[in-house]
Amino acid sequence: MNSTQSSRTLRELAKVVRSKNSGPFEITFDVIFDTEERYNKVKESGVLSEALICRLYSVTPEDIVTLMFFDPARAFKLTLKRAWGQGTVGERDTFGAQQHAPLLTVEIPGV
Repeated sequence: MNSTQSSRTLRELAKVVRSKNSGPFEITFDVIFDTEERYNKVKESGVLSEALICRLYSVTPEDIVTLMFFDPARAFKLTLKRAWGQGTVGERDTFGAQQHAPLLTVEIPGV
């Protein structure tokens, strides 16, 4: 990125960035935008990719259940397999409510 290009984080661009339980074996993530312009900029950037998600969450492509943009809701949707079942020994976030944090600092160039 050169000095004339700017970037903003998902925390700055999205109205909602959240994660939540999606059953005993999955966690789902929502990144929801309040304007069509911001949604389209993020979607067109290509930043929210399988490779990024694998790196952020230390998962393989096989661990990704859903990775998509959903135009009617102006939202990016992601569902991952849990590393272990909800409520099992060693499980640290039974509601899945703390897993969205890595997405907050993802930078989107050109916005």
